[in-house]
Amino acid sequence: MTDGPELTRTPAGDEPGRDRGEPPPRGPATSGTVGETTDDQRYLERRTLRRGTAGPVLLTGLGVAYVVSGDFSGWNAGLAEGGFGGLAVAAALMGLMYTCLVFSLAELAAVLPTAGGGYGFARRALGTWGGFLTGTAILIEYVLAPAAISLFIGDYVESLGLFGLETGWPVYLACFVLFTGIHLWGVGEALRFSLVVTAIAVAALIVFACAAATEFSADALHDIPADHDAFGASSWLPFGVLGIWAAFPFGMWFFLGVEGVPLAAEETRDPARVLPRAMALSLGILLLLALVTFVTATGARGAGPITDVGDPLVQALQPDGEPTTASRIVNYAGLAGLVASFFSLIYAGSRQLFALSRAGYLPRALSLTNHRKAPYLGLLVPGALGFTLAAASGDGARMLNVAVFGATISYALMALSHLVLRRREPHLHRPYRTPGGVLTSALALLLACSALVATFLVDRVAAAIALGVYCVALAYFACYSRHRLVASAPEEEFAALAAAEAELTRD
Repeated sequence: MTDGPELTRTPAGDEPGRDRGEPPPRGPATSGTVGETTDDQRYLERRTLRRGTAGPVLLTGLGVAYVVSGDFSGWNAGLAEGGFGGLAVAAALMGLMYTCLVFSLAELAAVLPTAGGGYGFARRALGTWGGFLTGTAILIEYVLAPAAISLFIGDYVESLGLFGLETGWPVYLACFVLFTGIHLWGVGEALRFSLVVTAIAVAALIVFACAAATEFSADALHDIPADHDAFGASSWLPFGVLGIWAAFPFGMWFFLGVEGVPLAAEETRDPARVLPRAMALSLGILLLLALVTFVTATGARGAGPITDVGDPLVQALQPDGEPTTASRIVNYAGLAGLVASFFSLIYAGSRQLFALSRAGYLPRALSLTNHRKAPYLGLLVPGALGFTLAAASGDGARMLNVAVFGATISYALMALSHLVLRRREPHLHRPYRTPGGVLTSALALLLACSALVATFLVDRVAAAIALGVYCVALAYFACYSRHRLVASAPEEEFAALAAAEAELTRD
């Protein structure tokens, strides 16, 4: 039994003389004799990641690195939507959503430890369409977010007066070239670099919290005047109850990206054991950082003054506009935090693209790896696209809103995948089980759908752009790639095994 498209065993373009666009031959792979390599083996050998590189420390650092830039800037714009109280409730609900989602994904990652991550989970639970929808949404997030962050890096470089540079396309190009080059060098080197930069950013957040706590005032938390025309408006909810909902996307900034840890599954030692622990630990660190940063930053300077600034932590430490030792430390470390997230999101995007390409959902050449087992085209192509978007648009906030829209779609589909697999395959071996079971993933699904709707309250243009990209991708899949999927790709084999077992059960 299949769920629609015919899976092919021998990939197009990997036989001598065969054009990449030519449909591959149908039927099973050749069996081969001793010392002989089958077509499937040749295909996968050219698309192999370096296994066993990442351990629990590197993976925990990766999870924090995805997100840490969100503590330095971006979240404060949510104060303009909900005030301190509205953003606080929104951040708490989004923290709950990510907690439920991470525990659900930890179970799925232990069951299906492949580079496909969310695409692989949805592929087994929801079929090829569900897998492609999820993978595409994840790609929207991981291509747009680095492009936006490169703009913020340029702003920080200019404000700090580093090397006399001004923000602009040369800075964006330098970011993509330098950090993509490190990824091409190898995953071990990339993750160690990410860990060091992330540690610097986290240390700076601790310095900030200690310095801001000395200036803390509870009255500063609710200094935004209430809009009494809004339902439920008060000093703590100046824009009323609806302001809580509108602040959802900004509450996500404290956690956006942590769900990408499972994308390192094929490069992890003992993924069934290590991934759940690393995901839980990184989320715990992020929850603590979000709470401390949000409360101390707002209480030190006030909600109103930091609503529309690009460096809220720096401004919180210099109310008179005069730099202090602590504000300088945080200013430089803010750049480190941006670099950490930029760098790690490039990694996540390349692995999701690698998995989709290896399985034939996207052009297969994008999954080819170099001699250091890095997917070079999977790094270079999104990098070129991200640089082009950054240089042409210059609107980091809008690109991040597009990324958030893609993220919320993927969250809903991944939570749904957990629910479906729990119901459809209750006896599936699960080395790790989600606390709370389906109730946990159901809550994640509900909150993800709420966050998806909230993106329309914040930026309808960004939501429309994301939907447009989605429609183009779906047209490509419907008309072309769904007929040319690769059965030997790990995520497709997992799904085929499940279908075969279901067939046997019915018989």
